[in-house]
Amino acid sequence: MKRPVTIHDIAKLANASAATVSRVLSNSSYPVSAAMREKIIRIAKEANYIPNMLGKQLKTNSSMTIGVIIPSISNPFYSSVILGVEETAREHNYHVIVCNSLQNPDLELMYLQTMAEKQVKGIILSSIAQDTTLLKGLLKTGMQAIAIDQRIDEDEISQIEFNYAKGGYMATKHLIEHGHTQIGYVTSELDRHSRTEIYQGYLKAMDEAGLTPVVEEAKASEVAFGASFEFNSGKRLAAQLLKRRSELTAIFACNDVMAFGVIHELSSRGLRVPADMSVIGFDGIEYGEMIHPPLTTIKQPDHEMGILACKLLLDKLQDKDSSQMSVMLQPRLVERASITSVAGNL
Repeated sequence: MKRPVTIHDIAKLANASAATVSRVLSNSSYPVSAAMREKIIRIAKEANYIPNMLGKQLKTNSSMTIGVIIPSISNPFYSSVILGVEETAREHNYHVIVCNSLQNPDLELMYLQTMAEKQVKGIILSSIAQDTTLLKGLLKTGMQAIAIDQRIDEDEISQIEFNYAKGGYMATKHLIEHGHTQIGYVTSELDRHSRTEIYQGYLKAMDEAGLTPVVEEAKASEVAFGASFEFNSGKRLAAQLLKRRSELTAIFACNDVMAFGVIHELSSRGLRVPADMSVIGFDGIEYGEMIHPPLTTIKQPDHEMGILACKLLLDKLQDKDSSQMSVMLQPRLVERASITSVAGNL
């Protein structure tokens, strides 16, 4: 296998010292003649030289790379978060490494360890792991971390959360205000802060209206992970819900992709949305505008979350801000065409 070109190879070709080559290729202000500078840059380009960033980081104990660990890039919510992170990182000449934990806590911990081994000094983390031992240890070594989406109960970590309970309450309240009294709720396994908070919001709105909750929860053992696992869960949970309560007039799904699965299942049964069944989702991903009918949903500021998380992390890495903070982003109702009023209940 052909080995990578090094600054020593370029130094030989340019008849210069390795130190001079290093100064030119790192844009150092150290004086080097214009002719020699041009010659080194030309040779490096012709030789397809690629800087060894890891080696540079080890020498200077600095890193221009940040890591992001999310449950799944296949969820458009996280894709939008990543776009916000990358946009901000690029503006500050930082690189981004993205890892998918695939809903697996052990894989998340493995990626954390890998980030540390690669000298990554800052991470943005949507954690599903309950064990924070490794993370605590990395924080003590100087790693900086920003928690997004899911809460991590560690004083050293700044949190960017979303008011999930308020969002769950708003979605359910919106259905009630349209005359619905038979409202089902479908959710992924209630094993995370975000999911339990949305669920609590649903229960609160139902309780205030004197209505009986009807809930179908996916269990981990029922879910085969993949790009469409939330969609398939929505189909399966909708079928189970209708088997229990055929009189339902509305279904609230804990995320938009699951809501797409609900609509698909209803359509396969000859039920029209919203004429026969109203459906509301949660997240506000762009694909909600593209389906038929367009999905009413609770919007999370996903892209903004990515931008804010990256800005906070870069401030910490550049010693601009050493304080820890907690930011609570607020939900917004996006009204489209998947909900209709129930005659006689208004």
